[in-house]
Order: sequence, then structure tokens, then C-alpha cells
Amino acid sequence: MSREGGRAGGARPHDAAGGAPHAGVPGSAGPAGAGPGPARPYAHPVHGQQPWPPPVRRPEPWLASIRPTRRAPARVATLWCALATALLSGLLLGDGLGVNLLIVAVPAALAAFFAARAAGRRLRPWTAVWALGGLALLVVPALRDAGWPTFLAVVTALAVGSLALHGGRTWPGVVLGSVGVLDSLVTGPVWGWRGLRERADGSRGRWGPALRAIGVAALLVVVFGALFSGADAAFADLLGELIPDVSGIDAPWRFLLFLVGLAGALAAAHTAAAPLRWDRLTVRRGAARGRVEWALPLIVLDLLFAAFIAVQLAVLFGGYDKVLRETGLTYAEYARQGFWQLLWATLLTLVVIGLALRWAPRDGARDRALVRAVLGTLCVLTLVVVASALRRMDLYVDAYGLTRLRISVAAMELWLGLVLVLIIAAGLLGSRWLPRAVAGSAAAAVLAFGLVSPDALVAERNVERFETTGKIDVRYLRDLSADAVPALDALPEPVRSCALRDIELDLRETEQSWYDTSWGQARAREILEKRPASAGGPSCPDRGRYGGDGDPYDGTRDGYDEDADLEDFDPGTGMD
Repeated sequence: MSREGGRAGGARPHDAAGGAPHAGVPGSAGPAGAGPGPARPYAHPVHGQQPWPPPVRRPEPWLASIRPTRRAPARVATLWCALATALLSGLLLGDGLGVNLLIVAVPAALAAFFAARAAGRRLRPWTAVWALGGLALLVVPALRDAGWPTFLAVVTALAVGSLALHGGRTWPGVVLGSVGVLDSLVTGPVWGWRGLRERADGSRGRWGPALRAIGVAALLVVVFGALFSGADAAFADLLGELIPDVSGIDAPWRFLLFLVGLAGALAAAHTAAAPLRWDRLTVRRGAARGRVEWALPLIVLDLLFAAFIAVQLAVLFGGYDKVLRETGLTYAEYARQGFWQLLWATLLTLVVIGLALRWAPRDGARDRALVRAVLGTLCVLTLVVVASALRRMDLYVDAYGLTRLRISVAAMELWLGLVLVLIIAAGLLGSRWLPRAVAGSAAAAVLAFGLVSPDALVAERNVERFETTGKIDVRYLRDLSADAVPALDALPEPVRSCALRDIELDLRETEQSWYDTSWGQARAREILEKRPASAGGPSCPDRGRYGGDGDPYDGTRDGYDEDADLEDFDPGTGMD
């Protein structure tokens, strides 16, 4: 039938399922005596009729676009591993951090592994790298007593573990994937509860015998363990060291840790089974600017960097004495003045490079070559600035000694230099691997920072400086952790006792079990048991400084002018 014939006959369009015609549809014949409806731009492919208006497709929420459509149910192995994580968290994490954190992480990792395998996910190389890196970072609390490298290691381990569960490749995938496991803290326990109900409904006959067997085994262990403990004191001591001391007073705290461990393990497992696809998020690149608009400011910046580096080379070959005479600064002031500015210059350079890559033209080969030349030159010059900043820090440490803050910012500067090297390599080889490489370098830097023991390095450098200059800030060294005890043990008396007595007191007042004692604490206890720190008494000055002969320091300011006021001195930073 032709289109005209269909209209003359008053035919009405049918629905997609071939049902009865619908009255009042636009484009169909109206009531008797009325002409046909308004013509539509599209006709029915078979009947020549006007089709239904196409449905209006609303934009999908961005979070729904990255969520997986299929979720594998929680398996029995996953649920058992989550329960083991919760029990170990409640028993072991209540007193402190040590090897217990690594013990708790193992069943949580197994829960995620079983959930991923049930969902059909395969183990990829980068997933294995992130997983092993996260477990390696948890070794730091087992080795070091210092709280600040331990905190960095634990936070980085959580971020790296989240990356292992998500497997991001792009910048949004790496940045958001490192915190994406937080999305499952609520949905994970719900997912685990549904899986538990499904398993319980399908195997009611097996749960009863299993629970009875566990109860009988626990009863036997308690009864016979108590009998054997009463029969042999050595066995009682061994059992007391191995079994956590759980009292009714800290029961609420233990129960809270149980819930945290359970929620964390289920969140990790749920993320492994149904991760958010952060790589689907795209960041729109900025509109390309003209060559003059983006290249001229960067070329001027390159020239400024080159001029600064030329001055640094002149100082290097001409000597610091000439510069200090011209500027009127002391040796230490010159070092202190430059480092922080150069650190900020390095950070801002990375921001400039990111903005330039967003707006630089990238269509033609000449544009790409110009981008590589200008930004590559800026990266190379910034590496020289990084080297200059590290040299300033070395001068700073020679003048005032090493502290936690100084070693931290020096490590930060070294990592920024590594990021610049990675950016240069990405400009030559391609940048697809750059996001994961930057994240991996950050995790490796945190791991290395914890393994080298910063507190031990601070103590070693200050002991070496004391042997050379005869000056040491004992008040600052008292605040170090047990990791510093082996280095401080080399000091002569009474400086040694004054530096170690607070650390020894903290170790004596703290009762720890094998699972929350770090290797640094165990080694410090062994040293102090052989050579205890004396009370110190009147030989320990209030200001904590000694001269080269071991006598209390004469009140002069360490590294400063002799007539300076000690009240304005901050031993933690070495600054006014």
C-alpha cells in the first residue's frame, strides 16, 4: 500500500508488538470529517505509516556509567576469609601495630582473590605488582617503631591495595582507583550478607554440624590449655605470649575492631568482584592555543631557569665565600634561604607542565616537536634545580644537623626529580604508561623511606656531627623513637644517658606482645638491657645541649651566633 492510500484509508499505526491501533496518535486519521494529522519526517518501513515518536534518552548518571552491570555473589571461601580477618582484627590490633597488621592483611587479600576469581577476573601483571607492593608496605610497621613512616606506609598500602582491586590505567583510573574501595564500605557488607543468606538457605543441614564442631574444639582447647598451663610454668609463659590478652574492659574496643575488619574485608572482596571502572571517565582536553600564546611564556621561563643555573655554576666554581661576602649572609643562612624556594619552584614547574600539555597544540608534527622541545628543556633545567636544592639541604644539615622534617622534604625533592625523569621518558617513548609509573614510584619511595629508618639516620648524622663539632641537641634526640637507640648508644656518657633515658622509660612503661612489637623496639630493648641509661640527674641540662668535652653546653646556640637568644630557637626545624 502506498503512503497516500494508507492515509486515505484512515489507517492507524500499530505498536511495535503488532497490537491494536491506537487512537489519537499524531499522524493518524482523526475523527470523522477530520483530515489526517501533521506529516512526520519518518515513515514506517513496512506500512508507510508515521512511527511512534522515538523515546527520549536521558543522560545516564556518571556513577552508573562506571558501575558494573553484573555482580558475582559472595562465595563461601570469601565469607570465611572475611570472618578470619574480623577475628584477627579484634584480637591483634587492639594494642598497637607491628607484624599483626600484615597477619590481618593476608586473609583480607585472600577474600579479595576468591571474590575476583568467582567473578571471572584474571590476575594481570600490574594487579600483581600493586598487591605485592601493598603487602611489602605493611612490612614497615613490623620493622620500625617510628610512627610517621609507619603512617605513610599504611596509608600508601591502602591506596595501592585499592589500585590492585580496580586496575586503573589512565590518570582518572589511577587517582580515583586509589580511593575507590571506600565506595564499597557500605555496599560490601550488604553484598556479603546476601551471600551469607543464600548459602545458609541452600545448606542448612551442614551449618549445624560445623558450628558444633567449632564449639567442641574451642572447649577442648580452653580446658586442656588451662590444665597444661597449671602443670608447667614455661608452657604457661609461652601460651601467655602467644595468646592475646582480652579483658572485659577493652571488649567494646575489640568489638569495634572486629566490625572494622569485617567491613574492610567485605569491601575489598566486593570491589574485587565488581570494581568501579574509573578508566571510563574521560577528562576533556583544553582547546589548543596558538603557538605564540603558549610557547612564548614557557620559553621565557626556560631562559629564567637557565640564568639561575648559570649563577649556581658560578657559585660552584667561584666558591661560596665570594657569594657570602657579596650577600652578607652566613654559610648556614645561605643554605636555609634557598632550599624551600627551590622546592616550591619544582612543585610549580610540574603544575606548569600539566597546564601546558592541556592547552598546547598537538595536531601537526611541528606542533608536537615544539611541545617536546620546550617542555623537555624545562624538565631538564628543573632537574638541575632539584640538584641545587639537594645541595642546599646538604649545607643546611652541615650547619644545623639533620631532623625529621629535613630528611622528609629531601626525600620529597628526590621523588619529584624522579617524576621529572619519568615525564621526560614519556615525551620520548609515549605517555600511556606514565600514570601507573608515577603511582608506582610514589609507593616505592614510601617503602624505601620506611625501610631506611629515618629516625636512625637522624641519630647517626647527629652523632657524627657531635664527634666533629662537639655540639648536639639532646633535647631533640630524646623525642626520637626506639629506632634511634643503636646510633645513640655510641655517644659517650653522660650524653648517651641523657639522650636515651626518655626512650628507655617509654619502652619500660609499654607492655607489648610479640605481634605488636616491631624489630626496632626489640633491638632497642636488647641494647638497653645490656647497658641501661642512667638517671642523668644534674648532668643533663634543661636545654639539652653539650659541648665537645661532654660537659653541659655553655648556653651558646648550636649553629648560630654565640650571643643569640635561645628562647627563639626551634630545635625541631633549626629555624628562628
